[in-house]
Amino acid sequence: MPVNGSPENPFALSPDDVAMLEAIRVALLDPSPRRIGMLDQWGLADIFEMQAETAQYREFPIVMSDGTRIDAGLSMPRSLAPGQTCPAIVMPAPLNDLGRLAYFGTIPRWTLGGYAVLTYSQRGLARSEGEIQVAGPQDIADGVEILNWLTGLEGVDADRIGCFGASYGAGTSLLLAAQDPRVKVVAGTSAWGDLFASLFENGTRHLKAFEALVALFHEERCSAEFQRIIKKVRDNAIDDEVKKFARLRSPIAHLDTYNDRKLPVLMTTYWHETIFSVPAVIDLFTKLQGPKSLLVQIGDHGNGELPGLFGAISKPTEMTYRWMDHHLGGSAGDGAKPQFGIRSEYMHNLLSDLTHPDWAGYALPMQRFHLGAVPAGQQDALMAQDRPQTGWTRSVQAAGPDTGVVVAPKLVQTGLMERVGLPHVYKTADIKRDVAAVWTTAPLEQPMRIQGDLEAKVTVRPQTNNATFIAYLLDCDPATGRAAIITHAPYTLTDQQAATVTFRLQPAHYVLAKGRQLQLIIDSYDPFFADDNTIPSALEITSPKDNESYIDIPLAPLA
Repeated sequence: MPVNGSPENPFALSPDDVAMLEAIRVALLDPSPRRIGMLDQWGLADIFEMQAETAQYREFPIVMSDGTRIDAGLSMPRSLAPGQTCPAIVMPAPLNDLGRLAYFGTIPRWTLGGYAVLTYSQRGLARSEGEIQVAGPQDIADGVEILNWLTGLEGVDADRIGCFGASYGAGTSLLLAAQDPRVKVVAGTSAWGDLFASLFENGTRHLKAFEALVALFHEERCSAEFQRIIKKVRDNAIDDEVKKFARLRSPIAHLDTYNDRKLPVLMTTYWHETIFSVPAVIDLFTKLQGPKSLLVQIGDHGNGELPGLFGAISKPTEMTYRWMDHHLGGSAGDGAKPQFGIRSEYMHNLLSDLTHPDWAGYALPMQRFHLGAVPAGQQDALMAQDRPQTGWTRSVQAAGPDTGVVVAPKLVQTGLMERVGLPHVYKTADIKRDVAAVWTTAPLEQPMRIQGDLEAKVTVRPQTNNATFIAYLLDCDPATGRAAIITHAPYTLTDQQAATVTFRLQPAHYVLAKGRQLQLIIDSYDPFFADDNTIPSALEITSPKDNESYIDIPLAPLA
């Protein structure tokens, strides 16, 4: 929930947003003219007056079989005739201190669309009792008990239940749907597909994002199991317990269940997502065999859906309303048909809106750029398509955070600036070439687009065990030396042996102007990842014969 965050909590809401959500809660519980009138300062009085006329809202704990009280709220239509039923939307909370209150801006749309709406905060979150389980088996068992309670209510159609959630709520929704076939459709914004891939990419811990999430969970509220996992991740003890913990919480592990049921799934993610693995979300989407939709937007975790969660318009929430209407028979959306397949924006044009039927049709064919040696008298090597180049060696000193190139200077907030057309600027001419290797293409002769998956292959010889390097692809203006990041990926080698590694970079959708240059930068430090280069040393990057170094880019002229 990234509004006015800070380095300590990039997900923090502004005081005004917190006040608005609390005022909505009060008005839902006491829909008097005075309480509803207080919402006028946010322009919400009229819609919540209609909410009060259309539905009755109440809050209560739902008591689990072990006695744990789960904080919940229910909005039920007032106009149901005897024997009449309505569809229901179940919304597990995103990860923030307000829990389920984060969804309050959506309740009128659901209500006016004829839905019963149940919001709840998962065990240990916000006002719910118990310990944080991180969408584990206990959370899913709680979800099943909550569905038992909901389907026992008069007026709720047990055959028309959907789950919607953002972030933590998205993962919970997908996992609950795998466990309980009463969930007929799912929509998840800022979703994850594989939790292990999000924690540990190419042998590299995503430590900065991990610590931000742990802080948001509040470590003292975490289960003993999760506290063990926290310690192991911090200590780089990634063992079978960590892998099992992540696997049990990964929707991709339930792919067969989704496909057997042909479960309709809508997911959203971001080109510069720093919390959950984008390739893993795309892998899950590609392998789903039921009705499916994927939205990929400019920015970072939670950026795009936030206005919609607060009651305004956003692509993720509008797509969700249409998705649920189509599969459950409500009328919360605008009457338009839902989007199937891929929908995307390209960086950094917030007004862009492209559609494709599937990922195979979306991703452009890869173009191979060979990595070469540094020509005499120059400081950077050429990255070109003509032929493989072998026999060179580049040395990169593991000297610390002085390259100036990072995945994102600020979690979540850097992506938010990208959404408004203000990407972080890197002055690549200032990068110290002893701590980074740089390859640059010739200036582009025409506008081009990058669209789809990227892959790199390099041979690396480290001087220490557990040596990390990071590859970044940038868009550089040769006239100014200013560049913006397109994509990246880390890789960690576990011993001192030379190794040829092929690895995926985060997929991208990026438009390049005529005259720009692509720059590949490899260095050995980024504060976003765990720093495994604890001893000052060097990485040698080479391109041996028959194992030439290259980067594959899905590049084509801009149509």
